[in-house]
Amino acid sequence: MSASDSSEKKCGFIAIVGVPNAGKSTLTNALVGTKVSIVSRKVQTTRTRVMGILAHNNAQLILIDTPGVFTPKKTLERAMVKAAWDALPDADMILHLVDATAKDPAAENAEILERLPSGQPVFLVLNKVDKVNKPDLLALAQGFNERFSYAATFMVSSLKEQGLEAMLDTLAEHSPQGPWMFDEDQVSDMPLRLMAAEITREKIFERLHQELPYEIMVETESWEEYENSSVKISQVIFVQKESQKGIVVGKGGRTIKAIGEAARKDLEQQLERRVHLKLFAKVQENWSERAENYRLIGLDF
Repeated sequence: MSASDSSEKKCGFIAIVGVPNAGKSTLTNALVGTKVSIVSRKVQTTRTRVMGILAHNNAQLILIDTPGVFTPKKTLERAMVKAAWDALPDADMILHLVDATAKDPAAENAEILERLPSGQPVFLVLNKVDKVNKPDLLALAQGFNERFSYAATFMVSSLKEQGLEAMLDTLAEHSPQGPWMFDEDQVSDMPLRLMAAEITREKIFERLHQELPYEIMVETESWEEYENSSVKISQVIFVQKESQKGIVVGKGGRTIKAIGEAARKDLEQQLERRVHLKLFAKVQENWSERAENYRLIGLDF
């Protein structure tokens, strides 16, 4: 349905909250139908509030994929967790996403259960349910519902895209009436430069999952459009130590070349055009203590 042919258009902001690696980014991408948020085995991959946008029935649903909630120790971690909590009061609805395969989901989510607001509908979403026995799932759902008054409970597999339709119906139903905020073909509000940097960061984590801490930053330094519609993108990968730079570059530059190749393919798919990608690695000690770097990735210092 187009944005212009319904007199009862609805528009709802939905914040997704959960602990690291509960599957928030995978769920966001599955609901939108394309990649808008980067996914990695590494915890705390999502740093900023990423908006995914989709239309369902007569509603435009604006998903806010937040960083995972945990006990922060460093400046960057504190900024990320603050971004997650800050997203909740402004949302029309909240999805509390829980990894049903976790060892002790209730203990993992204790802080979230204590701090969930009661001013708007909150839905419990049990994720990865394809890997859990049904009686265990029902017991898990019951336990969570005894601790918080959820508006509804959904059982989904984000990865296999199971159980999402019923959830979308409910989100559309609960969305307030109002005009659509974005064009109907828009899938994210993330600037292209930041999106390109995030894709490269995802590829770094995919390749160097064990070797590198997640305090790595990618900045899109230049973006040149050509008449044949191709684009040339130059990015800098900031690390905190010389030894980390060696890991990113690899022997004879092989690792950074492979990262660039994987990122370029993803970017071409996203942008639907030819991409020339140049990557450089640079040491910037304590980049995570510099306020200007937080502005680049959309966080408050």
